[in-house]
Amino acid sequence: MWGSDTRRRGGGSGVAACLALALVTAAGLGGQATASPERLAYLSEQGASSAPLGWRQFCRDMPAECRTRPRSVEVIRTGGTAWATIIRINAHVNTAIEPVTDIDQYGREEVWTYPTSGRGDCEDYVLLKKKLLVEAGLPESALLVTVVRDRQGDGHAVLTVRTDRGDYVLDNETSDIRLWHQTGYRFVKRQSSVDPNLWVTVGPGTAPASVATR
Repeated sequence: MWGSDTRRRGGGSGVAACLALALVTAAGLGGQATASPERLAYLSEQGASSAPLGWRQFCRDMPAECRTRPRSVEVIRTGGTAWATIIRINAHVNTAIEPVTDIDQYGREEVWTYPTSGRGDCEDYVLLKKKLLVEAGLPESALLVTVVRDRQGDGHAVLTVRTDRGDYVLDNETSDIRLWHQTGYRFVKRQSSVDPNLWVTVGPGTAPASVATR
């Protein structure tokens, strides 16, 4: 893992912040613990799934943010400039944004948006991290919004980063950056690396064939 600055969701928002995400389909949760060590580092896309309601709402509210398509499917090399950028932006967003539930901020559940108020819950952290990383020049196809179940079984959102050493997770719960199977989470679905508006179930996979140079 990289980094050591651990965060917690504040103000009682740990379970409640992403409670509505717990309603997502739990397809693709089985079989992860039996994969070989080589396969454990990577998640694979295992079939179509429905997009979260919050993602659909985000695209309705901000259609321009959902029109982009990756030019190619890439992964990011660990080490060097790209990895330093990931560490910096992950820590910055975790520090800059105050955790708060959608109920407390908007009076309703499942509002996916950029945390322009300086406050937000798990998916808002994820959306901002992805936006800043793409603006910094990292490939969008390697930065995938992902739905998981946390250690309490509640819905949670993280950003999966596809690298030459495996699928790493950026999480507002901690500024440590861990391989997906080191998080203690159960992975449900994420954006497709081919099209961010398509969502797929995920499970253990094999190493990607191509690697981004940056």
